[in-house]
Amino acid sequence: MVIQVFKYIFGFILAIAILIGGGFAMALYFMNRVSAPPPKPIYANDQPLVKTQAPKSQTSKTNQVSLEKSSSTPDAQKTPKETPKPEESPEALPPGAYKARVTWKQGLRLRKEPTPDAERVGGAAFNQKVIVLEESSDNDWQKIRLENSDQEGWVKSGNVAKIDEQDDTQTTDDTEQQ
Repeated sequence: MVIQVFKYIFGFILAIAILIGGGFAMALYFMNRVSAPPPKPIYANDQPLVKTQAPKSQTSKTNQVSLEKSSSTPDAQKTPKETPKPEESPEALPPGAYKARVTWKQGLRLRKEPTPDAERVGGAAFNQKVIVLEESSDNDWQKIRLENSDQEGWVKSGNVAKIDEQDDTQTTDDTEQQ
């Protein structure tokens, strides 16, 4: 009789422990799923990050043509001339403007006016190079232009860091180290 009561109590405690453990495991699972950040939204005016390459058939034809030319002319044995990259050519910046890099991990939204309710006109990705054109009178907003683009807009101050012109590194501490 005592053993049967002991089995009953032990079974009851074991069932409660299993229910509590299962509930705890389920809560952890759902909390982890909910706490994950959503993927970055892709806007219609965003530039693709992946550059497309020419099909291999076109590349092989151009290689064959260049090989034929190199064997027929003695001048072709010289080293090829490097073409200057458009990124390396220094552009004249407006007075007071400087180059910067986006430090906000989620990227920035460009706005038409320096207010949070203004119309969105585009976006800048994390670590993207921008040109800071001016600051608002209260220094809460900065007007930026995306590098290699004509797209301009206002972003909150403190989300970009000035970069050094010579070695293209940041002159201020990263926000990641905080």
